Amino acid sequence: MGPSTMGGPAEITGWLLELEHVSRAYGSFQALKDVTCQLAPGRVGLLGPNGAGKSTLLKILLGLLTPTSGQGRLLGHDLATSGAILRRLIGYMPEADALVPGLRGAEYVALAGELYGMPRREAARRAHEVLTYLELEEARYRLLEEYSTGMKQRLKLAQALIHDPPVLLLDEPTSGLDPSGRDAMLRLLLALGRDHGKSILLSTHLLGDVERVCDTVVILHHGEVLKQGSVQSLRTRRHDRYRLQIEGNPQAFLDELTLEGVQILHDNERGEVRVATPPNWITRTFFLLAENKGVLIRGLQQDDEDLEELFHRVLEERGGHGR
Repeated sequence: MGPSTMGGPAEITGWLLELEHVSRAYGSFQALKDVTCQLAPGRVGLLGPNGAGKSTLLKILLGLLTPTSGQGRLLGHDLATSGAILRRLIGYMPEADALVPGLRGAEYVALAGELYGMPRREAARRAHEVLTYLELEEARYRLLEEYSTGMKQRLKLAQALIHDPPVLLLDEPTSGLDPSGRDAMLRLLLALGRDHGKSILLSTHLLGDVERVCDTVVILHHGEVLKQGSVQSLRTRRHDRYRLQIEGNPQAFLDELTLEGVQILHDNERGEVRVATPPNWITRTFFLLAENKGVLIRGLQQDDEDLEELFHRVLEERGGHGR
C-alpha cells in the first residue's frame, strides 16, 4: 500500500495517551485500579494475562465505557466526552469475530467505512485498496463464512484501517492463527507502524507479539500498571550471560567451558550457544578456549534479559503470580 492508499506517516504531536488515576469497577469487582501513564506516539504493547484489565481499558479508550474515577485523554481528546471524535481517530480490531454472515469481504469493509462516516463511493473504493494491501484481493467477493481464520483476522484489520486512522487499537490480533499466519500478521503490524506512521496499541497476553512489534510496553496485572516504558530501558542489562556463534564442532569447547564453571543455557545445531558465566569471567577466555579446541567464534554479544524474563520478574517483584 503506497502513500496514496495509506496517506503519509501520521503526524501526531504531544502525547498519544494520558491516563490519570483511572479506575473502573463492575459492582464490587475492580477491573482497573488507579491506572496512571503517559505514552508517546509509537508502537505500544499492552501486556498482561487474561483478566488483567486490558479489554476494559480498550473500551474506555474507545469511549464505550466511562471510568468509575479518574480521567484521560487520547490525542488530546477527553475520553469521557469525546467518544464520537475518538472513534474517527481510532481503528479498532476486536478479539471476537464480529463478522456479518451473508456479506462479501469488500461489502463488509465498505460497510465499516460508512459506519465511520465515509461517503459510500469512497468507502467502496477504499475497501478494495485496503484489501489489496492486506493480500485479500482474490477473496474480496467471497462470502465471509468461507474465509479461513487467518483471512478473517486480516479482514478485521482491514475494517480498522479503512478510514485511515492515526491510531490502531488491536485486541489479541494473532488469536487463533497458526505460526505462519501469526508471522504474517505481525509483519503487517510492524510495517503499519514503521512505514505508515500508525500508532499502535497492541493488547495481548503473548509476549512474543509485543517483542516483535512494539518498542514500548505497559504491563498490566489485576487491573494495575506494574511497569511501563521502553522495552530496552526496562530490560535488565546482564553482564554474566552471553550469546556465542560458533563455527566447527563445538562439543569439546562446550565441555571445556563447563569445566571452567560456565553454565550452558542453550545450544543448537546451527552453532548458536547461550551461556551464563561465573563471577570475574574475562571474555577473552572464550577465544582462548575456542582456539585450543579448534573452533571459531564468529559472534559474541551480551545476552540481556528478554521480555518474558522481564514480565515474570515484574510479577514476582509485586508478590508473585498468585496475587
